[in-house]
Amino acid sequence: MASGNKSSGAARRARIEEMRRAEQARERRNRILTICASVVVVAGLVVGGVFVVKSQNGDDGKKDTASDAKGGKSGDSGHFVTGKDGVRAWTGKLSRTHVTGTVNYPMHPPVGGNHNQVWLNCNGDVYTKAVHDENAVHALEHGAVWVTYTSKAKKADVDTLAAKVKQTPYTLMSPYEKQTSPIELSAWGHQLGVTSASDPKVAKFFETYVQGKQTPEPGASCTGGTM
Repeated sequence: MASGNKSSGAARRARIEEMRRAEQARERRNRILTICASVVVVAGLVVGGVFVVKSQNGDDGKKDTASDAKGGKSGDSGHFVTGKDGVRAWTGKLSRTHVTGTVNYPMHPPVGGNHNQVWLNCNGDVYTKAVHDENAVHALEHGAVWVTYTSKAKKADVDTLAAKVKQTPYTLMSPYEKQTSPIELSAWGHQLGVTSASDPKVAKFFETYVQGKQTPEPGASCTGGTM
């Protein structure tokens, strides 16, 4: 059984490392594409100016598309169900529309729902100040695990978790006062509350949910977003 677990862990680490290399290659391509896109943007501004003039003259167009809808409701419905392993799984709907502005989530930290079109960088990023829920939720959509903690968490636990996150692609960490437990681990549709970093369920959560089966967009970027 131990040999099987080691093989499974090695395979998972290899898969994540492969994703990291692909991420780096994608970033190089994106830099090239950005240069090309600047030319397209200039042309787009001209076309956009024509569109604005037409709109002002009474030509109607659709507003609040998936990428520019206003914030507000999360679009979520359902509730948490706690499993034998202590993980709370959201049963119901988790919306995935890109919106602008603040979103009112039914859970804290949020584990899904409408979110900002820009994800929060989650390549082992440790944030010392609170981050925007709307960007963090987009990171969860990409398969990241988000570690959050309150002022009640012990410094030793915070340091231990920060070291773990820094060594793990597709993870991020930030303070978050509006939560029940001193330490929470969140993935898309799943959440675990603990009081200590040494709790065995912490390692299991990382193993299961970093780029886990719950991921709506596996392999999507965890860099090049916002910080």
